[in-house]
Amino acid sequence: MAKDNNPNSNKFKISPWLIYTAILLIFLFITFITGGSGLNEPGQLTSSKFNDYLEKGQIEKVIVYNKTEAEVFLNATALKVAAHKKVSKDVLDRPNKGPHYTFDIGNDQIFQNKLEKAVAEGKLKDFNFLPKNNWSDILISLLPIIIIIAVWIFIMRKMSGGGAGGGGGQIFNIGKSKAKLFDEKTDIKTTFKDVAGLEGAKEEIQEIVEFLKNPEKYTNLGGKIPKGALLVGPPGTGKTLLAKAVAGEAQVPFFSLSGSDFVEMFVGVGASRVRDLFKQAKEKSPAIIFIDEIDAVGRARGKSNMSGGNDERENTLNQLLTEMDGFGTNSNVIVLAATNRADVLDKALMRAGRFDRQIFVDLPDIRERAEIFKVHLAPLKKVEGLDTDFLAKQTPGFSGADIANVCNEAALIAARNNKTAVDKQDFLDAVDRIVGGLEKKNKIVTPDEKKAIAIHEAGHATVSWMLEHAAPLIKVTIVPRGQSLGAAWYLPEERLIVRPDQMLDEMCATMGGRAAEKVTFDRISTGALSDLEKVTKQARAMVTVYGLNEKIGNVTYYDSTGQSEYNFSKPYSEETARIIDEEISLLIESQYQRAIQILEENKDKLNQLANILIEKEVIFKDDLEAIFGKRTFDKNLEEVVS
Repeated sequence: MAKDNNPNSNKFKISPWLIYTAILLIFLFITFITGGSGLNEPGQLTSSKFNDYLEKGQIEKVIVYNKTEAEVFLNATALKVAAHKKVSKDVLDRPNKGPHYTFDIGNDQIFQNKLEKAVAEGKLKDFNFLPKNNWSDILISLLPIIIIIAVWIFIMRKMSGGGAGGGGGQIFNIGKSKAKLFDEKTDIKTTFKDVAGLEGAKEEIQEIVEFLKNPEKYTNLGGKIPKGALLVGPPGTGKTLLAKAVAGEAQVPFFSLSGSDFVEMFVGVGASRVRDLFKQAKEKSPAIIFIDEIDAVGRARGKSNMSGGNDERENTLNQLLTEMDGFGTNSNVIVLAATNRADVLDKALMRAGRFDRQIFVDLPDIRERAEIFKVHLAPLKKVEGLDTDFLAKQTPGFSGADIANVCNEAALIAARNNKTAVDKQDFLDAVDRIVGGLEKKNKIVTPDEKKAIAIHEAGHATVSWMLEHAAPLIKVTIVPRGQSLGAAWYLPEERLIVRPDQMLDEMCATMGGRAAEKVTFDRISTGALSDLEKVTKQARAMVTVYGLNEKIGNVTYYDSTGQSEYNFSKPYSEETARIIDEEISLLIESQYQRAIQILEENKDKLNQLANILIEKEVIFKDDLEAIFGKRTFDKNLEEVVS
């Protein structure tokens, strides 16, 4: 059995609520043992009533406190009288031991003479004069106040974050940093071995860790330790995972927090937390500060501020800028930050001297995806000989988080089918589930609609098969998934640059669905919405972003800073806007007509493919080869589907 390295793990922690409950129970127990005298409220008497009870011999004894207040105890005979029914029982319905009545006396000497006379006549058993010193009454009166104060203190401690870490247990410490200090001894360690792919990013990050472990190696040559590194990339590519690996490898204090942790409803709290964070890091240097989603606080000042009410966030950013540029290079404090919106960050934050390095964490390529699959497949019970290279080829454009989701979905699908191990088909089903959505086999589709869907999907398959640069087809289905009634799966080539003929072939294949409806039925439907959206974006990008249109020329209207969305004016004239619209429409219509021509030439094969699709609902690459023959363009491509 592994030993617990946390020295505080075996300590018994007492909840404040347990203490409050114990005090209340003790008080109730003492009250019960003492007969509940503190819970009984005696009745009030007048002097005439007292004289009447005294004459009748119903009073057993009288105790006078401070010569002003008298407590009257009735005898057993009197308690049976109906007039004293209200004071004969206590709150627990037990016989009331008294006092039963109280009243204020006048002259103490006259009252004492009256009592002495009653004793002499046998109408009173005993009386006594005592000083008032009833601590139980004082405790009863103060107990509600004590409980209210204790509860208020407890709530305030909870509101301010408790007694640990960033709050200090007091609401006045709300400006303290909320950063979590990573403990290399007790926290779960993530190392660079757990980060597959990302070789370039890991190399840069490892060098930063080496800076902290052995700074003399660099400073002896006159080098300076970088002050900050910014991890930039699409969501799910492993930016936060890299930071966790740094925490596990660095063996130095590691402060981790989110950019939103600086944002608070109170004025000045964000800047105060920044100051406290860097103060703690300097005291524990060498140290690393990691700010996840830094765009929450580092957004460019003066941008997207329509109401002018964002000054608090700007003050926080100003303080962060000052702190990053303020500490000396020999303080050995490095700031890591991650964001997928680097375009909106303030330029002052991005300059050298604050974030000296920008590390781009891109989507993994096919080799890196295979490595990521190996990491996420390790904890799964899988069949022998599972080909990770095959899985990597089936997931183009997937991020590390997507691949983790594929592995998890595959395990769930295998368990749902009562399998003892996860196999290749489970992973293919998982990819289909993630890309296309959940299968809806029970969705009611009429025969006419089913034929229209089959023709549409067969049109995509036919046109893509006939075009050189269209993505190779894997399978086609007319089983409804998610919001789509049918889908075709392709294996796109991973290109670093894209040429116009390649983009045009992809647009033509995308328009193949609507073109097939036109060729077969001589009418079109609303089923091509997603296709039209895709080709419109592609055509607009060709004309306005990549400068691939002859009429517009080598001009781009793309703004890499991301600030164009806040502008109310277009960066081109109305005449240019008209030309752009015309060229986009011309591009789409030309590829639509091209798709119609291809399908007219292969109409019999299109219908043959659609009939097979109606019968089987799912067809694969082999079915297309049986109808069209092998693609001449695929002679150098490696087979990816058996």
